[in-house]
Amino acid sequence: MKKVVVIGSGISGLSISRMLAEDNEVEILERNELHGGLIKCKRIDGNLFHLVGGHVFNSRNTIVLDWFWKHFDIENEFIKANRNAKILMNDTLIGYPIENYLYQLPEQQLTTILNELLDKLSEKVKDVSDYENFKDFLIGNFGEALYNTYFGPYNTKLWNTDLSKVPLVWLDGKLPMPKLREVIFSNVIKKEESTMVHATFYYPCKDGSQFIVDRLAEGLAINRSYDVQSIEYLKEQQLSVNKGDKVVDSIIYCGDVRKLHTIVKIDDSELQHAMKEVSNLLSNGTSNVLCETDANDVSWLYLPEEKFKAHRIIYTGNFSDSNNGGTSRKTCVVEFSGKQDQNDMVEELALLPGNLSPLAFNYEPNSYIIQDGETRDKISLLKKLLKPYGIFLLGRFAEWEYHNMDKCIESAMELKALNF
Repeated sequence: MKKVVVIGSGISGLSISRMLAEDNEVEILERNELHGGLIKCKRIDGNLFHLVGGHVFNSRNTIVLDWFWKHFDIENEFIKANRNAKILMNDTLIGYPIENYLYQLPEQQLTTILNELLDKLSEKVKDVSDYENFKDFLIGNFGEALYNTYFGPYNTKLWNTDLSKVPLVWLDGKLPMPKLREVIFSNVIKKEESTMVHATFYYPCKDGSQFIVDRLAEGLAINRSYDVQSIEYLKEQQLSVNKGDKVVDSIIYCGDVRKLHTIVKIDDSELQHAMKEVSNLLSNGTSNVLCETDANDVSWLYLPEEKFKAHRIIYTGNFSDSNNGGTSRKTCVVEFSGKQDQNDMVEELALLPGNLSPLAFNYEPNSYIIQDGETRDKISLLKKLLKPYGIFLLGRFAEWEYHNMDKCIESAMELKALNF
């Protein structure tokens, strides 16, 4: 049996550890006291707080589904729900995704948008690959008016970056990208959105995504509050962690790839250069507020208007009644991009719907990764150079991919199949 160290106990680290544990001696090194990474939760006076967003599960990949449900009782431990997302614009709730619900916009605004869309029907249809960046794609497919109304303001607020510098391949498969005719037909026949991965989703009956990571962590060797400061390559294809404290055959790194150049002490100039090349990759943090709210039937509420600093409200209290254990009202999480002043967030809550009352606050310095046109090539080269030493990258911040829970599991499967 090989000795494998997994650095990080988020969904990626826990998934690959479970996959490898039957045939290898696996130990997880986690720098924090609590496992779970970005999807961990905690109770605040009985109410469940998703510290970073609100995480649910589903997948189009049947292999991922089969693996996941081997660890859980789908009938008794999970709730299946339909996604009921809305957009707040002009103090009115609009259906999501907006391109399917243009008919709900004010007539003057709708007329401008429809005229642009109809004009585009006579234009030559471009392939996704014909667009250099996310902004050009959105304007090319939906027109300037719809871009300025929703797509531009919301995505700029969310990603906190210049959309003209975001490569489209980064977001392929992560956002609804319907064809123009589908948009028009959807508004005529009022077709509901069903193609998104999370049009329906599964959510644990209790404890949210913390329930998922707790179950996956069962039986695994997790060394918590362990700070990895050095990785060295020894003779005979072995690796040393923290000056010989751990000697292993392979390391799966699920941490922040930007820090790798300060940890890996291998005398390889090409590798050292490749690690430094990714040390300045961009990311966004998020400030989250757990709140009490009035009862509603919404799952996600998107806030594109510039008058709001927050970009969405996740009504986690609607996902499971057990999330509202300490209040007679429902709970939700209000999410802001970047680090926000607590007093400013409280002031904004008064402007948002639902008579929001704050219960707890959390700031996560790194939630969303930002790619540019060279990011994937840099990561690919780094993976290639690390592999001969038995070091592998896995997870959102190690691979620098915007992976949700299901994609993290899928990536772990791919790693296992190719290298173990």
